[in-house]
Amino acid sequence: MKRFAGQTVFVTGGNRGIGRGIATRFAEEGANVAIAAIEADTPDVAKDLAGATGAKVLGLRLDVTDGAAVREAFGEAEAQLGAISVSVQNAGVITIAKIEDLTEREWDLNLDVNTKGVFLCCQEAIRRFRASGTKGRLINTASGQARQGFIYTPHYAASKFGVVGLTQSLAKELAREGITANAICPGIIHTDMWDYNDRVWGQMLGDYGPGELMAEWVRGIPMGRAGTTAEVAALVAFLASADAAYITGQTINVDGGLIMS
Repeated sequence: MKRFAGQTVFVTGGNRGIGRGIATRFAEEGANVAIAAIEADTPDVAKDLAGATGAKVLGLRLDVTDGAAVREAFGEAEAQLGAISVSVQNAGVITIAKIEDLTEREWDLNLDVNTKGVFLCCQEAIRRFRASGTKGRLINTASGQARQGFIYTPHYAASKFGVVGLTQSLAKELAREGITANAICPGIIHTDMWDYNDRVWGQMLGDYGPGELMAEWVRGIPMGRAGTTAEVAALVAFLASADAAYITGQTINVDGGLIMS
């Protein structure tokens, strides 16, 4: 059964990694999907996904830190695909640096993309939900670092803790309208971002070769393996579904038991 047939789903950072997994899941379940990402390959990714799933998929170039661009992208998505009922705020960045080397530019980049970008997209999605009378779903990507900050990434942790606070506040404001807001906290997932994490943290924490640090961390996961983007997407699809209509303001880990809180 295609749970999202006839619905339009907006996914930021949907051209790769977790975002692409999420976009793929919604397309497979019958949704019209707008993929919004800053990279130049975004329209090509959308075309490939449409060909693979038969869904209507729109690729939009978007800098989520630009409010005017966000409004334009949501407007374009609705014009081409129909009223948006699910908005997934997934676009994110990470940099890793010792505190004495951490620059204001890195701090601003992480907070701007990871927190401000979520705010701007949620704000516009809410406007669209209200205009169409939709009991919409907001789903925000946080991180295991929204539960527990880690070494050399205070800026990233702060940005993701911010996502959780934003999500809870919106959930309380929107609950009487039937609009839900939830967050997810992925752990170690097979993506390009984790390739970067493994390489840079590995260099800073010791003489680790490619893949060695990640393998060490994976051994600490109760389930004994890293997760997949499809497993994260399954959680997002549930939160967007009718089955999750009474769930709001929650932050859910998807990490194989790495963090139990």
